[in-house]
Amino acid sequence: MTSSSQPPPTPPPDAEVDPKEIRKVALSSYIGTTVELYDFLLYGTASALVFGPLFFPELDPLIGIIASFGTLAAGYFARPLGGVLFGHFGDRLGRKRMLLTTMIIMGVASTLIGLLPTYETIGLAAPIILVTLRVLQGIAVGGEWGGAALMTVEHAKAGNRGVWGGVTQMGAPTGAVLATAALTLATLLPEDQFLSWGWRVPFLASVVLIGVGLFVRLKITESPIFAQAQRKEAEQKAEQKAKGRIPFVQVLTSRPKNLLLAVVAGIAAFATQGIFTAFIISYAIGIGYERSTALSAVVISSVLAIILTPVYARLSDRIGRRPVYLAGALAVSVIAFPSLWLVNTGEAWGIIAATVLGQAVVVTAMYAPMAALLSEMFDTRLRYTGASVSYQTATVLGAGLSPLVAQSLLTAAGGGTATHGISWMLVGVGLASAVAIWFTGETRSRDLSDIDQETAAAG
Repeated sequence: MTSSSQPPPTPPPDAEVDPKEIRKVALSSYIGTTVELYDFLLYGTASALVFGPLFFPELDPLIGIIASFGTLAAGYFARPLGGVLFGHFGDRLGRKRMLLTTMIIMGVASTLIGLLPTYETIGLAAPIILVTLRVLQGIAVGGEWGGAALMTVEHAKAGNRGVWGGVTQMGAPTGAVLATAALTLATLLPEDQFLSWGWRVPFLASVVLIGVGLFVRLKITESPIFAQAQRKEAEQKAEQKAKGRIPFVQVLTSRPKNLLLAVVAGIAAFATQGIFTAFIISYAIGIGYERSTALSAVVISSVLAIILTPVYARLSDRIGRRPVYLAGALAVSVIAFPSLWLVNTGEAWGIIAATVLGQAVVVTAMYAPMAALLSEMFDTRLRYTGASVSYQTATVLGAGLSPLVAQSLLTAAGGGTATHGISWMLVGVGLASAVAIWFTGETRSRDLSDIDQETAAAG
């Protein structure tokens, strides 16, 4: 691949996008993100249930869980690398090609996890290979989200960018539902069968989902606004010099404030998500909940998140990204203590109420408008890189570290239901993201082409 490669044929950028085309693109982004997040989040659920005893059996059970969450974090740390790598080529060659590539990488990595021998069979090589495959998953999903979000947002009209971007965002909770449901079904097997082969089936099943995702993505067109930007660069010699620079370096030098604000704004959403999905399962089982109850709570909250995502996304088109997102960030701090108290009741209704409140109601208020928000913060020639790197860095600091930090805080406090440290952590990230989104300002009325013109005028 070279920077001189031409993008595939697209509709004229100044023509109205065919309504059928935007629906097809949105469906492609939704299905693709669902499939990739299914694979990525499946690992998170499995890390709470099986990876500790199967890949770290010589460790104390609590330390084994921490080690398992450490491998989970490795995938999140790889996501910014995927954002830089695929953002680089996505900003030069187009969004569609990168989406196909990331899906193939994710499919291969997930299938190999499903086939991986355990520590008992191959010893230390097992956790080493597991971490390597997890890193590949992280790189793939790091490039996936930015391309999927931009394909949808850049095809949409200005007044509908939030709601169409929200379709892409629905892929994450849908992937969580499928991943958690798949492992929940596997846990119905006898314990020995679940640990020997049952947990592998959901990973191997991803081959079918990847095939469906690739089939749908092959049928979509490239983003019109990206094609327009490519044509302008080809026509203006002055632009050619800028094109030769690395997109990531350009983001750091031309949009450092936007990058920083986007990262900090995203931390609360992902940290809260990590607590009420991956961490809550192992914690709930540890204080006496049935495994099926903990998994069912995550499924229920994820289903409600799917339903609420278009509601919050549409609201962000009506009243703005900032008020919707700000309300969600502040709500994280408000629910930090009550939600974990609900879990500590030991009652099924308590954990269901906590996960619904934390994930479906609060996280979704921030996550739903995120695709449109980040797309509106960067110009076209840097949008894939800027949106991807900021989003994926936020996932590292949020979802990647929060289960690990929460388990460490719990262990340091003596275990049991000593969750005050975790609650204070949520208060802190909620307030930090609220401050960041306040200084970000409103973006919903920005014209994506105007952003390009402003950047060009600024040199």
